[in-house]
Formats: sequence, structure tokens, C-alpha cells
Amino acid sequence: MLTEHIVQNLRSLRLIGMANAFEQQLIQPATHESLSFEERFGLLLDHEAIDRDNRRVTRLLSTAKLRLKAHVADIDYQHQRGLSKSRMASLTQGHWIERHQNLLITGPTGCGKSYLACAFGDHACRQGRTTRYFRAPRLFETLTIAHADGSYPRLLASLARTELLILDDFALQPLAHEQRTDLLEIMEDRHGVRSTLVTSQLPVKNWHKAIGDPTLADAILDRLVHNAHKLELKGESMRKNQAVSGDNEPYGS
Repeated sequence: MLTEHIVQNLRSLRLIGMANAFEQQLIQPATHESLSFEERFGLLLDHEAIDRDNRRVTRLLSTAKLRLKAHVADIDYQHQRGLSKSRMASLTQGHWIERHQNLLITGPTGCGKSYLACAFGDHACRQGRTTRYFRAPRLFETLTIAHADGSYPRLLASLARTELLILDDFALQPLAHEQRTDLLEIMEDRHGVRSTLVTSQLPVKNWHKAIGDPTLADAILDRLVHNAHKLELKGESMRKNQAVSGDNEPYGS
């Protein structure tokens, strides 16, 4: 009865990791009988810390809504696309996010930009950082709806709090006036305090023209491109190569 009461209390206090570890000690008493009280209690605390970390990562990944299941450990360096292991190792440390800098990934369709973006997003979540993924067209649709239903200020506030915002497939087509002004609001909120990752088929030098209005383009790119890290990919479509080889591993566009 006492042990059941302890387990119930641990669960009611939401100490799920400790409760599970305590039950495991009861099931396998011989494994822990040589340990002191402090050592056994330390094991319970360790299990609770690990359980909380795992639940937090699960929650962050759910909120991020990443388009692809991508991991930095699975990035393909065999294809010749100008991607260096040393550069990626530096970026995956996450110092650019700590310093509130941006990351811009450009290259032709099929070279793996979306996969890299989602891999960075996955890694950021596992580092405990809040992350959100949007394809640029879908984000602008969401913003248009938010204008209409009155949720625009709340959406902007949510985006402003997000430590890493991923904007995929940027500048596939010229921006409308409302899209330009919305993007400026987002970049203004994030400039110097949060990080943004952008992927695009267009080279960065062509973004000014794609945005459209010269004045707004200057303001947006000043906040987005200044002090940003850049990955400029090249080479043939990886999707095309996968179709030939029969490999179904997704690399994004």
C-alpha cells in the first residue's frame, strides 16, 4: 500500500519519470539493493530530468510543424552541391541562433534546401528552442486570414516569440503589397532578437526585385540579410538522382 501511495503521489505531482523509475526499482530490487539511498534517489531524479527533456522536445517538434522528418546526422555530403561538413558542424552548434542571426539557404530546385531547413529546425527543437516552419506562400495565406478574422496581432506576437522561424520556398513569385508589409512587420519584430531561416531558389541578390517595392525591399533585406549566414547550394536535382537510383530518402526542394 505504501509503495502504491508513493507512485500515486509522484504521478499526481506530474513526476512521471520518477514514478516510472521507482516502479522499475520495485520490479528489479536486486539490481538496486547494493546502492545507497542517495544513489537510488539520484537515479530517480535523473530519470525525471530525462523524461522532462524528452517531453519538451516532443512538444517543441509538434509545435514546429516541420514539413519533413529530417536530422542533421542524416545529411548527405556525397552529392556535389557545395555543402561542407565543417561549415555544417559550425552551424549546428546553434551559436547563430544564440546571437540572433539569420541563415539563408539558396540553390536550384531539388538540391535539398527544405531538408536542410527542417534538419536545422529539428536540431533547434532538440536544443530546447521554440521553432516554427512555414512555406512562404502558406504563411502569407495565414496572415491574410488573420487580417480578416482579427487574429493578426496575436499571430504576429506568436511569431515574434519564436526563437527560430523557418520560411521555406521564399520568393517563388513576386510579393503583393500586403505581403511585403506583413513581411516587414515580422522582420522588424525579429531583427536582433530572434533568428530566421529562409530558403529560396533565387540567389539573395535577386530578392530585392522579387519583393517588389524598392523602399520596402530595402527595409526587409536590411533586417534579413545583414549579418546573416549563407549556404549557396548548387548541382543537379537530388530528387532526379533519387528517381534514377531508386532511393526514396526525402531531401526537399
